[in-house]
Parts: sequence; C-alpha cells; structure tokens
Amino acid sequence: MDIRIDKLEDLQVIALIREHLESMAPTAPPESRHALDLDGLRRPDVTFWSIWDGGTLVGIGALKHLSSEHAEIKSMKTSTTYLRQGVASRMLSHILLEAEKRGYNRLSLETGSMQFFEPARKLYKSFGFEACDPFDSYVEDPNSVFMTRYIVCESALQFLPVGTNQAVTCHVFCRRKSPASVTCPLKRGVRKNYEHRRNI
Repeated sequence: MDIRIDKLEDLQVIALIREHLESMAPTAPPESRHALDLDGLRRPDVTFWSIWDGGTLVGIGALKHLSSEHAEIKSMKTSTTYLRQGVASRMLSHILLEAEKRGYNRLSLETGSMQFFEPARKLYKSFGFEACDPFDSYVEDPNSVFMTRYIVCESALQFLPVGTNQAVTCHVFCRRKSPASVTCPLKRGVRKNYEHRRNI
C-alpha cells in the first residue's frame, strides 16, 4: 500500500470524504460534528493523505496545524471493503511519524462519545492517546471525546525506566535546528506503542 499527499481531486477520494461526512450525520447534532469538508481539508494549515492499493483508494487521514508544538488528527476513514485490515493503524502511524518530523510535541484529536466511535477510540488508545480536556477552539460536549498524546522522539527513549507503570518525567529532544526540550508525562504504553510504530 502506498501513502501519498493528496490534492483532493480524485473522484474516489471525494466520494470517501462525502461518505465520511454522511456517516457522521446520524450520530450527533450539527454543532457536535467537527469533521472537515472538502474546503476545510484544502486549507493551508491541513495536510491530507490518502492510502492506495494499486489504483484503489483504501483510506484517508489528515493533520491540522494548531501551533508550533501542537497538531490535530482529522478525517481518519477507511474504505468499507478494507476494514479490519490495518489501514487505520498504518495511517495513524504515518501521521505520528510526520508529526514528529515537523517538530510537534503533542498530537490531539476529537472523536464521538457514542458506540459508533468505539473502534476509533480503541485504536487511538492502543497508540498511547489518553482522554484530555477540550483543546484549541473546542468546548465541553457530551457528544465528544478529546484525546491527546505527547510525541516521543527516539533519542528520548533511553531515559524511560523499563517496566514502570508509573507516570515519569523526561526531557524530549525534538529534531529542530536548535535542540529544545519539553517536559511531558510518559507511561510504559507510550514506549511500547512508539517502538511498534517505528518497526512498521
């Protein structure tokens, strides 16, 4: 499978985005639905990717810039015929790697609180995301679940105690022209998921 930056011009891509938006409609009132439409995904602060199996579109995903240290995952969607084949995991892994390359320290997302979104919440949790307060322009909403995780650069893993279940503090050295460090909470699951992600 091939992941590529997408200009949102292919008819398969446009159809999958429309399917994504239409699937959100029955789940919550309009003010609680935050999926981006085509115009939103074409904004300069959003990078959009598609995954292809030959000439067949299998999934999409996007990264929205919030600040120099914080970005948001948007528009994660897998084609129906490719569900439960690891497409979403592959896209999420790609977005995490891209966020690290860009120097972000934190990656967040908003998803639904309903049963419909349970598979998505489980996926994000398996990658080290945890529940958090609303971020950016979001507000508290019973229809929304907010999740976040800090991005751990490879050079920081040496500081993580092996086998600990407790939250620890370490310095994360980001890949920037002038190395900077931030303090972030890390747990055993973060290390596990990071190593899994690097080995894909």
